[in-house]
Amino acid sequence: MTFEELTKNKPPVEWKERMDEDDDLFTDENINATNEVLDFYINNLVKLGDKPTEEDILECVKEVVIILNEINEQYDDFIETMEREELCEFIIEAAHIAGLESEEDITEDWREW
Repeated sequence: MTFEELTKNKPPVEWKERMDEDDDLFTDENINATNEVLDFYINNLVKLGDKPTEEDILECVKEVVIILNEINEQYDDFIETMEREELCEFIIEAAHIAGLESEEDITEDWREW
């Protein structure tokens, strides 16, 4: 998978569909905020180049997770179990595309959601 393919399947795409089906967990605001931070994350990973260090990749992971913590708090804890799993899967897959070789949940150290 590539960053481009992954970006087309960001969790907020599915969240928008669920919102349109009357899932009141989501708003345009929390979806847009999450979408923007995930784009920011991907862009930061791309900027690392072809052979980033594990430390550099994990710094990007830490940054996106901390921002998502803030977004979740700002929008009344909308990240529940399913959303957490979707976000973690996205963040971990992007880190793998960037070159991280880990089978662990690399979001756990900073994640509050």
